[in-house]
Amino acid sequence: MTLQQKLYTVWAFFRINLRRVFRDRLALFFTFLFPLIFLFVFGALNHNNSVSLNVAVIDSSRSASAKKFVSQLDKSKVIKVNQDVTGFTEANQKMSRGELDATIELPAAFGNPVDGIPTGQAIVHYTQNNEQAAQTLVSVLQAEFQGLNATLVANKTPFTVVSKQNNEHSLDAFDYTFTGLIGFSILGAGIFGPMNVFPELKKMGILRRLHTTPLRVWQYFLSTMMGQAVTGLLSIAVMFVVAKSVFHLDVVGSVVQLAIFLAFGIIMVLGIGLALGGWAKNERQVAPLGNIIVFPMMFLTGVFFPRFLMPQWLQNVTTYMPLTPVVDGARMILTEGKTLLDLGPQLAVMGVWMLIIYVIAFRVFRWE
Repeated sequence: MTLQQKLYTVWAFFRINLRRVFRDRLALFFTFLFPLIFLFVFGALNHNNSVSLNVAVIDSSRSASAKKFVSQLDKSKVIKVNQDVTGFTEANQKMSRGELDATIELPAAFGNPVDGIPTGQAIVHYTQNNEQAAQTLVSVLQAEFQGLNATLVANKTPFTVVSKQNNEHSLDAFDYTFTGLIGFSILGAGIFGPMNVFPELKKMGILRRLHTTPLRVWQYFLSTMMGQAVTGLLSIAVMFVVAKSVFHLDVVGSVVQLAIFLAFGIIMVLGIGLALGGWAKNERQVAPLGNIIVFPMMFLTGVFFPRFLMPQWLQNVTTYMPLTPVVDGARMILTEGKTLLDLGPQLAVMGVWMLIIYVIAFRVFRWE
């Protein structure tokens, strides 16, 4: 068989794999819809990442100053006033259940004039578990009172503070969410696909029949790699369009370089799925081992949680996990504008893992 004939065989099986994916409703769900469900859930949670405090206001004063103060709180972007709470009993119940961060009490004397100037002291009630939120609320209220006091009494401020924005781009919560979900999608396309398909093909005797043909393992692997890379990139493209149109994803880097990098990442991770699915005789054999490999990568490589929140020793260990350079590299391209030339360390780690993984995959692959 000539090289041209061998490559034609690869192309033929590549088209077969693509048709199989698009005809399988379950495969379509886990390839395209399942990542989108996570995108909408985490995107909705992180879309509004500003600090907000849920509070109740118990106004025992009913003075004009108290009403003005409550009106200012309603306009605040930081404080959300629960209008349904009218008494301390209800407020304490909601605070104990975590539905309220604190309760602001305006005593009966709040707003009473002293020397013709309204005065008063607001009291912040909070539970033991919400001390940090209460401290934040006190700081916000102090700022509100400073603005109110300035309209009533002239005072000098020898020391002041101002804010100044620099031109550096920083990551927000949704940037971490989206690039992490890209990693989650790659896990699904690269590992769960072969884990589920190969044992089923063995059970049906299809791989045994293929083994009787001139088809070689490298041809079958290459066609599978091409098919998974295409379907994986299509899945990520759908996520990208949704994130851009619905959650206004801010793209800094090159989409083309991102696609090239992710294709390399999909092929690298796919080797794990080929090794697991090619070795296992049935689904019961592969499922426990697959979970042992997948779950640490899901939670320790920055898919759902930023790695900088981890202890330094754990960050050092997880740097060399297979999925970590894929997630980190995608973030660097997408949010920092890095190019492939800037991702030398990530590409090196991915290259070493690809060599190790595919050597194992070829050695453990079984046709039946």
